[in-house]
Amino acid sequence: METPPDSRGKVSLRYRHAPVLRILRRIMPAATPAAPAGFEGAIAQFIADAARIEQGGGSSGVERQHRHGRLTARERIALLVDKGTEFMELGLFAAWNMYREYGGAPAAGVVTGIGTVQGRQCMVIANDATVKAGAFFPMTCKKIIRAQVIAERARLPLLYLVDSAGVFLPLQEDVFPDTDDFGRIFRNNAVFSAMGIPQYAAIMGNCVAGGGYLPVLCDTLLMTEGSGLYLAGPALVKAAIGQEVSSEDLGGAEMHAQISGTIDFREKDDPSCILRMRSLLQANRAAMATPQPPVAAAEPARAASEVAGIFRGEPGQQYDMTELLSCVVDAASMDEYRAEYGRSLVCAYARIGGFPVGIVANQKKLTQKKMAGGKAGPSVATNMPAVIYDDSADKAARFIMDCNQRKVPILFVHDTNGFMVGRDSEQGGIIRAGAKMVNAMANCVVPKLVLIVGGSYGAGNYAMCGRAFDPLLTLAWPNSKCSVMGAAQAAGTLLQIDLAARERKGEKVDDAVRAQLLEAITKSYSEQQDIRYAASRGWLDRIIEPSRTRAELLAAVRVAYQAPVDQPFRTGVLQT
Repeated sequence: METPPDSRGKVSLRYRHAPVLRILRRIMPAATPAAPAGFEGAIAQFIADAARIEQGGGSSGVERQHRHGRLTARERIALLVDKGTEFMELGLFAAWNMYREYGGAPAAGVVTGIGTVQGRQCMVIANDATVKAGAFFPMTCKKIIRAQVIAERARLPLLYLVDSAGVFLPLQEDVFPDTDDFGRIFRNNAVFSAMGIPQYAAIMGNCVAGGGYLPVLCDTLLMTEGSGLYLAGPALVKAAIGQEVSSEDLGGAEMHAQISGTIDFREKDDPSCILRMRSLLQANRAAMATPQPPVAAAEPARAASEVAGIFRGEPGQQYDMTELLSCVVDAASMDEYRAEYGRSLVCAYARIGGFPVGIVANQKKLTQKKMAGGKAGPSVATNMPAVIYDDSADKAARFIMDCNQRKVPILFVHDTNGFMVGRDSEQGGIIRAGAKMVNAMANCVVPKLVLIVGGSYGAGNYAMCGRAFDPLLTLAWPNSKCSVMGAAQAAGTLLQIDLAARERKGEKVDDAVRAQLLEAITKSYSEQQDIRYAASRGWLDRIIEPSRTRAELLAAVRVAYQAPVDQPFRTGVLQT
């Protein structure tokens, strides 16, 4: 039977004498909706989910904000960014299906993303006070820290729109102490200021307890009338020291502007505060203008909408990755590197919107591999789709090093089952070649971007710059999947482990029970590899509509071109 999820959004589904299932279900969210069937179904479900998450705490939370004379987080962002520009929201699915015992935390109670303000790309972090008064859940901290890391790498000004009640106390042990928790945000504020990354904070509501350090650690601090900034509110002050004091005298905007000298600008309301922030940013010479492409942009050879007709995601189906890329890159800009060698990976120099990039992409169709022969001449073998072979890994390593020499960002396009296994592959040096690719990729000094269009499994995820290898931005299609291996393989392995444990106990398992166990394991594992599950944990930054892939990648590349490339490129010891 199902037990309620714990504070981390995890559940334990208990099966009698089924140790593997108990372990597997322990990390699954309660009542996770099954991934919709088919490519179009996944897109439709994503659009519906996104619209629901964007509502935050719902109409009652919005009404409460308006009743206090305040705007919502999304209304504030709409005023802040330049008219006619798009806001690239990051982490929308953070905390998806987590914290259900507390009523959930849509988008982890904070809106983060990259927007253009006064012609500059900026990272915006806005507490959503419609969700638990903007309180910090564990995923709230991780989401904000991720936004800060992106801003640090790309030298984006940080604009904080503060409206938060502080730590969500029932989960304080998962919010307070560690390097990816609450305090790390303040550490980053201090370090980024020393690095010269502009930081502005606007308090437009509550800012209490430890959360009060965030705005004060920024370079410039604005505050609206009616807001509160204090380490302890009136009730806590009375309980602690017996002093009765009004909210305004304790931490109001007038007090901080005239007496404590803590804030730099006092504003009457949200619109005035945002207008002031825009004015201040315009005068900041440390905030770089949005990069412009060095080459005139050209439309792709194929329409962006054609990706749906090219992509094939069902098991056993194939497609040509170069055709998919032709819907994304500028026409006549793609120069494929070593096109006749290591063909299970496509490596190419190309441009997106006039910006040069390097591309490493998994080939999803059968390819041929020529091998040296004796008197009879070279022999030919067939490469399976979506699998990385030793010659491909060698090629990719060399290509990645060349991109670093050229100082161009690298885009990794995932649709992979991982590295090839078996006698021939091991004797061919697949581990050595894979390690070489990982070494070159891990030591990149150029920005790395990731797009997951299909599967992203196991060591293939690592070699293609998975989350552990510091991608600047990770985007994914709604149909994509990410896990250590596919559901069918994992379910078969886990079932064998479970059956072996039963046999050691002397249990007999008939075919009906075996089938029931396999179905339960498969369903559980399939839920984990759903890309929404990965997004909820912060393992990717943004789920996108496939038809908008070119536009989304152009926005990501523009951010990448703002990141400085000022370090020398070096690798570790390569197994050649």
